[in-house]
Amino acid sequence: MNAAPLFLMTSLALVASPGPNTLSLTAIGAAFGTRRGVPYMIGLDLGMVVVVALVGSGLWAVMLSYPGVGPVVTVAASLYLIYLAFKIATAPPLGATAVPGRAPGLSAGVTLSLTNPKAYVSVAAVVSRYTLMPGQPVADELLKGALFLALVVAVNVAWLAAGSLLGRIVTNPRVGRAVNLTFAAVLVVSVAAAFL
Repeated sequence: MNAAPLFLMTSLALVASPGPNTLSLTAIGAAFGTRRGVPYMIGLDLGMVVVVALVGSGLWAVMLSYPGVGPVVTVAASLYLIYLAFKIATAPPLGATAVPGRAPGLSAGVTLSLTNPKAYVSVAAVVSRYTLMPGQPVADELLKGALFLALVVAVNVAWLAAGSLLGRIVTNPRVGRAVNLTFAAVLVVSVAAAFL
């Protein structure tokens, strides 16, 4: 357990840093508010449970070892992130008095987590680097997964709240539109970075 503080610090840095999940969650909180963003956040969290299980069990590495799977996954993830960027860019601007339309829900959150390359890399980085319970590989993986997921939930709540706060602060629709476009552009840049 001596590695636990380092594991937690590294995990927090990876989970809390801006990426597709956190940026989209902030944008949804800003556009639709906390209450309407909660189903999407729960979807992100549930998707991360699957990501942690796939990476922690080694199944993800096995899947990627088949020729051609890696590029297909990268393209599929990129297309979904571009779609999500479009949804954020075309969301009602911050500062609009009433936000029409439906906020992305549970399934959209699950889909993003499952197609988010940063999610897999983050989990793999901490799961493979630290051992919290030497000599007990199953218990070690379960403990690391539980701690990682607890951080994911806490960080997602914070990003959703930050987005919701931003939505209340920004009252000018033009500024709100610029914020939406900025969030969308950052997601597109994250897609481009995957191909560099």
